[in-house]
Amino acid sequence: MWVAPSFPSYYLIIITKMTWRPQYRSSKYRHVFGKPATKENCYDGVPITRSVHDNHLCAINPHFIAVITECAGGGAFLVLSIHHTGKVDPHHPKISGHRGNVLDIKWNPFHDFCIASCSEDATVKIWDIPEHGVMKNITVPRKELQGHSRRVGLIEWHPTANNIIFSTGYDYQVMVWNLDIPEQVIKNPVKSISLHPDVVLSMSFNTDGSRLATSCKDKKIRVIDPRTGVLLQETNCKTHKASKVLFLGNMKMLLSTGNSRWNHRQIALWDQEDLSQPSYSEDLDGSSGVLFPFYDPDTHMLYIAGKGDGNIRYYEISPEKPYVHYLTEYRSLLPQKGMGVMPKRGLDVCSCEVFRFYKLVTIKSLIEPLSMIVPRRSESYQEDIFPMTAGNRPALTADEWLRGLDKGPVMMSLKPGSKLDYAELSSIETHHSQSRPGLPQLIQEQLNTKENNEQNESHSTSLPPSTDENSSSTTNVSNGKLDSTQCSPPKTENELRQVFYKQQDEIRRLRELLNQRDVRIKQLELEIKNVKNSQSTH
Repeated sequence: MWVAPSFPSYYLIIITKMTWRPQYRSSKYRHVFGKPATKENCYDGVPITRSVHDNHLCAINPHFIAVITECAGGGAFLVLSIHHTGKVDPHHPKISGHRGNVLDIKWNPFHDFCIASCSEDATVKIWDIPEHGVMKNITVPRKELQGHSRRVGLIEWHPTANNIIFSTGYDYQVMVWNLDIPEQVIKNPVKSISLHPDVVLSMSFNTDGSRLATSCKDKKIRVIDPRTGVLLQETNCKTHKASKVLFLGNMKMLLSTGNSRWNHRQIALWDQEDLSQPSYSEDLDGSSGVLFPFYDPDTHMLYIAGKGDGNIRYYEISPEKPYVHYLTEYRSLLPQKGMGVMPKRGLDVCSCEVFRFYKLVTIKSLIEPLSMIVPRRSESYQEDIFPMTAGNRPALTADEWLRGLDKGPVMMSLKPGSKLDYAELSSIETHHSQSRPGLPQLIQEQLNTKENNEQNESHSTSLPPSTDENSSSTTNVSNGKLDSTQCSPPKTENELRQVFYKQQDEIRRLRELLNQRDVRIKQLELEIKNVKNSQSTH
């Protein structure tokens, strides 16, 4: 028999319904969207390698884009100016010193004109790239690392120590190399780590480089002390078979991509101090392509791109449960074979660009830039979405790191014209000195640069800039930021006029930059005086 609810119960139901609210999570990155480059801003006609190796196959920095190419009679890769968009000359010079196929390439994070490559010929080679671009084939490396007995499939630079590089190959060894050794051919690594029973598929460092995470073909993740080679943690989970692993900045968490027990593509989150079970896991789909994870520690955004997919999923990571928050997905009909990422100091911050991919589209021989943008009405610099980020100065020398020191990265601001804009200033300094000079030397360097710039400006206002290879020493006054005209000389009067106007814009930009630095130098001199005065009073 039905009994009507009593009066108090009825009101209780109404009150409960009225007080319930949906739980929305506030996020400034909720509406991030992907903006592909127009066709004229892509790189067309690039002979992308047909290798099935599961690597990114390209590397990006603010000056150059490097991509592994298909090449007969050995291995090669292409280095283009970042501004050299449009159709690429099929006979463009290559870096072609390997005797086997090139499997991985990585730019030195502290030196924009230095790149490392590894190959099936069991060597790692370090190359110097001319500041004006590659004008002829380069076949002789600056250094050659010989220690692996089988092909080398993966290389990683140390994130804070200068001239330390890690390599791993099909001999199951992870080798640590010190490039400060004067020999041109280095045959003995400073450390060889023999913990893996099979091929290492990925390597990732934590923020200060004191921990190295690896994923192996045996589907296990290992956390290693990179200096001693001691195994610190190891997974033994049968529900997740890892293929790629990534440290999530300072959050003391690892993210891995792989497959579930039922062979679905899956992401998993781990506590770096306890790898017994994942803290979080999620099945994505049933496709077969490898998932490449990319993490931005500044925005705490995670991007997942599948090999052979056209889409990119992105998430926001938080330190509290449920940890992973899905944002949205970029969709495209063009499948990616590999992906490169521009360092934060190379982004267009005034358009609120927080990440930039470079998609390798093999079916069209195309490299397509893809910008991830936070929609904002204002076109000015947005400080809340661009916090201090890791710069391009090393925190340690190789010897300091080998002696046991650990330091976090040297941070820099992305605000245009901010304090001694190291992102541009140090690229040329490190090319010549490999180390950061002190303040007095820095001031002298800036004054010398200003004098040279004024001399070049007075010369270039009367004559169009020379594009002859022999005159590159007088035209490279822009800290390596001249565009593709240095790589492909102008052929018509109209092209020559465009080169001239671009050179004038570059000179104007440099003059403004020098004025900003002069102001900063005066501020620093005043600060030094204040410090000396305060010390003398005590």
